[in-house]
Amino acid sequence: QVQLVESGGGSVQPGESLKLACAVSGFALSDYVMGWYRQTPGKEREWVAGLTTVGNTNYADFVKGRFTISGDNARNMLYLQMNSLNPEDTAVYYCRGGRQYWGQGTRVTVSS
Repeated sequence: QVQLVESGGGSVQPGESLKLACAVSGFALSDYVMGWYRQTPGKEREWVAGLTTVGNTNYADFVKGRFTISGDNARNMLYLQMNSLNPEDTAVYYCRGGRQYWGQGTRVTVSS
């Protein structure tokens, strides 16, 4: 059974950091392109960062230089290190595996 379980969300102040984690079970991390997405109320879910099966990374322009996606194949974990957070980063963050697998989301709130 495939499961993606996010963790690490929380409330922080502008300029602070958070690291999100996604525990993957049911397939190997390297089997699929993995990604982080986010969604705020009233807006469509948007892509944030991606990790290819060979370890290449790519980012949405609005997080370049601030966020880092990484994977630990031994632990089957996906991560998103988020630095220099600002209020516009407030959202529910989702982990995605391939096209069809999604986690339940973890909430990030950035507020002073």
